[in-house]
Amino acid sequence: MINIGLLIIRLVVGILFVGHGAQKLFGWFGGYGLKGTGGWFESIGMKPGITMALFAGLAELIGGILFALGLLTPLAGIMIAGTMVMAIIKVHAPNGLWSTSNGYEYNLTLLVVAIGIALIGPGQYALDAFLF
Repeated sequence: MINIGLLIIRLVVGILFVGHGAQKLFGWFGGYGLKGTGGWFESIGMKPGITMALFAGLAELIGGILFALGLLTPLAGIMIAGTMVMAIIKVHAPNGLWSTSNGYEYNLTLLVVAIGIALIGPGQYALDAFLF
């Protein structure tokens, strides 16, 4: 049952991060693409905006794919956690903890899940289990 639980966590969190990366990179799923996201990044002091949006989008997209597949899981966890640390620092921390005030509650939860899975492993139903 633990392995099924780990699989569910990895799939849901990983696929959601793939979606967030696709929003930033391609403008899919209601996103703004590199130009729009880059402009917003510039407005919050992350320069050069398009380059930072590219890095964030790639980290979310690639990290999400790896996390969902359970492939190179520690690396995937670090990629996801890194994007969440930046989201907390640059956007949500001034608003406090609770997401009802646009705080960092949700980002912290995702960060903890990514690091937790990276530390305990992806479970039996993961490419890491087959390859390593």
